[in-house]
Parts: sequence; structure tokens; C-alpha cells
Amino acid sequence: MKNKNKAEPPPATFAGKVALVTGGASGIGRATALAFGRAGASVVIADVSVDGGHATAAMIVENGGKALFVQANVTRAQDVEILLDKTEYHYGRLDCAVNCAGQQAAGALLDEIEEDDFDRLMDVNVKGVWLSMKYQLRRMKEQGGGAIVNLSSSYGLVGAPSQGAYAASKHAVAGLTRTAAAEYAKDGIRVNALCPGAVRTPMLARALGGEAALEKKLRAAHPMDRFAEPHEIADAILWLCSEQSSFVTGHQLTADGGFTAI
Repeated sequence: MKNKNKAEPPPATFAGKVALVTGGASGIGRATALAFGRAGASVVIADVSVDGGHATAAMIVENGGKALFVQANVTRAQDVEILLDKTEYHYGRLDCAVNCAGQQAAGALLDEIEEDDFDRLMDVNVKGVWLSMKYQLRRMKEQGGGAIVNLSSSYGLVGAPSQGAYAASKHAVAGLTRTAAAEYAKDGIRVNALCPGAVRTPMLARALGGEAALEKKLRAAHPMDRFAEPHEIADAILWLCSEQSSFVTGHQLTADGGFTAI
């Protein structure tokens, strides 16, 4: 029986909307920015990589979309504030924000993790998400709503031998996401997290280091026996930002090929 109190949402489209993607120079961030562009959004790409960020923006413009690249380090409050100022200056509002900027570390047992590596992961993966949301939430409150998606990981749902610091940072993202969802729901702001398994990105390639045996082992840990493609994760992110998920907030959507099912 259909709910008579709420109309069914239209197909996912972002025409007239403004989307901000951090970490948009490559990988999942780039795929997400391109997906927003195809769906009609004006896209702001933020990253520390100038060449990669400009390249993503150019891909969107070449396909008839609107895009702006802003160099920004999400661990610096001034950079994030300027990023939001430029978004508002160029496009007037912010409807969707996707916080993809992140770091990964080489595998190490907890007693072998270097303090500098731990601090670097927490700085980018946790502080960077918090700072990004801090300024995104302020703008969305002022305009009366919006949607935020934070990129977590399947390692943010389970224990991760040899990836303790990374897992800790992604568990922290879940806590930030749920807290923000509860605090800002009445302001019309939805906040969710996307938890992918292994995704075929430059970051994964660096982690595997060309080791065929390691790649085979990681692939086998996913019941679907493959890695995700970046566009598959981007599709899930856009759903979380769309009106099709209008009653979803504080959720960790898992897109991991069954990794956490076993």
C-alpha cells in the first residue's frame, strides 16, 4: 500500500543543485564528481592535487556540465572555510557534500604502527571529515537543508588486522556521521556514510604494490570475488544524496561485495 502522505520521489536528478566533493582528483571522489555532473549538478571539486582536480573539472565541463576546482587541504580550517566561501560565491548554495578525502597506511600490527602514521591518518580521515562538516553544516543550516555523505569503509564496521589505525579512523567517521545526523535532522540536513569494500582505485593499486598474491587474497575476501569499480560506489553515494533516500539519515550504507557478510 502506498504512503498517501508523501509523494513518491522522482528519478534521481540533481539539475539546479550544487554538489561539493572533497578528494575529487581521483578514485571514488572523481567518479562521484563525474556522476554528479552527469546528473545535472554544478560540481565543486576540492583536493590537494592541482593537476588531478583540474582534470576532473575539465571532464565534467567537456561533457556539458558545470564544475569548479578549488585547491584545499581539509585538515586546515582556513582552507575549508575558503572552499565553502568560493562554493557560495560561484553557485550561491550547497545542496550536497561528499567527503571523500582520505589516507591509507601500509599494513602494520598495532604495536608496530608509527606515531606519525597514526597521527596522519587521524588528521586527514577524522579531523578532515569533522572540519569539512563543520563548515558544510553551517551553510546548509542557513539555507534550510542539504545532504552530506562521508566516505567510511568496510573496515569502519569490523576489526581489521594489520590496518588498526585506518580502521580506527573509519570507525570515528561513523561516530561523527551518526552524531551529526542526530544533531541536524530538524534543520533538514541528512548525514550518512558510505562503507565500501576494496575499490579499484589508484589508492588500492598503491596498497597492493603489484603483488598478485596479495590482490588474489583480498579479492577472495569479497564473496563476489571482485573489487568494486569507482562508479559503483559513486552511484550509491548519489542515492544517499538524492530525494530517493529522503528518510535515510545516520546510516552506514555498505557496498562491499559481501565482505562484512562473512
